[in-house]
Amino acid sequence: MKTIVWATLSANGNYAQSSPENPPKKEALDDFAKHAMAAGNFIVGRRTFESMAAGGGGGPFADLDIVVVSRNLESLPGATIAGSPEEALNYLRHKGHRTAIVAAGADLHNAFLSQGLADELIFNIAPVLEGKGLHLTIDPNHYSFKDIELLNANPLGGGVVQLHYAVNF
Repeated sequence: MKTIVWATLSANGNYAQSSPENPPKKEALDDFAKHAMAAGNFIVGRRTFESMAAGGGGGPFADLDIVVVSRNLESLPGATIAGSPEEALNYLRHKGHRTAIVAAGADLHNAFLSQGLADELIFNIAPVLEGKGLHLTIDPNHYSFKDIELLNANPLGGGVVQLHYAVNF
């Protein structure tokens, strides 16, 4: 199964932190919806899922397989709970999906990357600079440096640029 880590980053490389003063860029949200709908699924962490649900949830995602990776939850309406990244991928594979979209936060993205479970990266770079924030890291015990291959660079509009990479762990 192809696994795509999808994220919106600020222009200085941090995860774009959404807030009422700094809402997510429409172009990035539309791009996520496009990828999720094409895959028929997405994987998120509990906090990301809860923030989506607080924002109205459902909608175009109601018919998708949504997997929430959490070690502390037993059930969550509207989602399947998986205890690990591997369990999430196994669930989606068992359901017949050929691609998984991982649209979580830094912790879950880092878990997929450090375990060598990502095949591709899609970064939507938002035209903002943030003084603090989370970022991607690779477990230095497994990888000290990793080349990735640029597959495509595409302007999405509104100053958002998408970078699409292949990961060759």
